[in-house]
Amino acid sequence: MTVAQPPTLTDVVAVIEDRYPPAWAEDWDRVGLVLGEPEAGVRKILCVVDCVPETVDEAVAVGADLIVSHHPLLLRGVSSVAPTTYKGRIVHRLIRAGIGLYVAHTNADVANPGVSDALAARFGLVDVRPLRPAVGAAAGGGRGHGRIGRLPQSTTLAEFTGLAARVLPPTVWGVRVAGTPGRKITTVAVSGGAGDSFLADAVAAGVDVYLTADLRHHPASEFVAEGGPALLDAAHWATERPWLDDLAAHLGGTLGVEAVVSDLDTDPWTLHATSTSEEQSR
Repeated sequence: MTVAQPPTLTDVVAVIEDRYPPAWAEDWDRVGLVLGEPEAGVRKILCVVDCVPETVDEAVAVGADLIVSHHPLLLRGVSSVAPTTYKGRIVHRLIRAGIGLYVAHTNADVANPGVSDALAARFGLVDVRPLRPAVGAAAGGGRGHGRIGRLPQSTTLAEFTGLAARVLPPTVWGVRVAGTPGRKITTVAVSGGAGDSFLADAVAAGVDVYLTADLRHHPASEFVAEGGPALLDAAHWATERPWLDDLAAHLGGTLGVEAVVSDLDTDPWTLHATSTSEEQSR
């Protein structure tokens, strides 16, 4: 009996780059193959948001041959990957374990389907379109940053916040909200990851609420003061984790390999306490 050979790393890269071409990435981004022998066989892939020591341990534990990470490990230039450095230790651990590393970041953000499509699907949004349509190499085809869509049934901001808390992966950060609880919500904008650079796009689109991550104090305050949509600020990891399911399904279905999704919460915030005054606590 002939045993089918697994796809090579080169084969896997070709499938990823067909769906998320590196040319679609922002100029500042660093995507593509980081580590791995091109002709090495790939039987199991671990899909993660962050390549950190904990997800590398997970890859070793599940017997993965390749990590596909959303966030780049080496986004900024380094002069050394010595094992005495944080990133160097990760690189050395991966090499010793024979695990490759591939990154799909802003090219996956703008893809259709991409990161924000998976986020929009968690809320059941319909009539979905880009929040900021892509330009350059990625232009056309419904591609772009973020997504705008319509809820199947209108709700209130308070109810929508509860929905967000239920459908997003749980984190200590949870969901913060700016807006009147009883505000009617029908049209929704979402953007996986840091999204305050798209606040103006959400205003221009006239949506009722904008959900993203990493909103800053001053832009959010000015945005709300000027009558913009309500804001939901979720954990960065939680807004991008849904995409891993789509990625794993595509890789597994196309290549016939086992693609595993990491549910390890790599959000850096590990504790949350609601502020109370001394008077309230008495």
